[in-house]
Formats: sequence, C-alpha cells, structure tokens
Amino acid sequence: MNLPSEQIWLVLVKLLTDLKKKNHEIPHEFNSDLALARSSINTYKRDPTHPEMINALANADMTLNRIQESLITMAEEEGEEYLDKWLDYLKRATKGETVFEMPQSRSKFLINTPPGMSSGRITLKNPLAEERVNEIAEWNGLIIEFDDDCTVALYGDKDKVQHGLKEMGPFFSE
Repeated sequence: MNLPSEQIWLVLVKLLTDLKKKNHEIPHEFNSDLALARSSINTYKRDPTHPEMINALANADMTLNRIQESLITMAEEEGEEYLDKWLDYLKRATKGETVFEMPQSRSKFLINTPPGMSSGRITLKNPLAEERVNEIAEWNGLIIEFDDDCTVALYGDKDKVQHGLKEMGPFFSE
C-alpha cells in the first residue's frame, strides 16, 4: 500500500537534507517529528480500519503539514526555480504519485500487532528450547510466535513483554 503521506514524508526528508546541505538551520525537533510521523504512517498501514490507527495517520499528516510549511519557507530563500521544483514534488506526492522510491529497510518490524498490544522480537545466536520459551510466555501471559529456530516474536501488555524479554535475557549469552 502506497499512501500519499508516505511520499510526502519522503519528499520532506529529501528537502530537509538538501536544505541542510545548503546551510539552512533546521530545527532539531524536525528529525524526531519526522521519525514519529513515519512510525505513525507504518502503524496505520498495519490496520487502516482501526480507529486508533486512523487517528495516528491524522496526527502524522498534521505533523507533516507543519514541517512542510517551515521547509517551504526556507526553500523560498533558495530562489523561485528551487521552490517550484520542491512544490511540484509535493503536489505529485499529494496526488499519490510515486515521486521517490522508498528505500528498503534492512530492519524487520513486527507486523500485525493487535491494537493495544506491545510486541518484541528477539533473535538468538543458537536455536533455543521451545518448551522453555513457551513456559516463560505462558507465565507472563504473552502470545509467542516462532519465526524460525532462533527468532521469537512476543505480543502482550508492554510491561509483560518487557518482563518476558528480561527473563529470556540469559538465552542471549548462550
């Protein structure tokens, strides 16, 4: 699923990077705000029908609009041709066109985490005893999913996921 918000986010990241190269002073919070917006967009993509996810996308769009406004103001200082180029990118992105290809992330994120639940994933050097992992998960009230012999995904309340991960800590040194 390719969302206009995703392309707008990518255009803004590229504009921010270009403006930074041109020695513009970029507010420090823009980087973290863009990271949060990207996370919200990805959250929405997991379950676009859930009301919380819809709110997450709306918040991301508001953040992107605020950042866009500031960056466009900076782009105006670079001249009309420069500004027109970036406005064209943003206009095309708003229409849902692919302006830039999304870079492929090497990180694997847990998808389809049920709304209201937290998740964690551990990857171990050696395969582990499935019975022991099941025991820890059951004790902590977690849902577990084995991706392979060395990778386990945990789902549940945030504090229980954290506790389960701590209990599995000794497996990391094996």
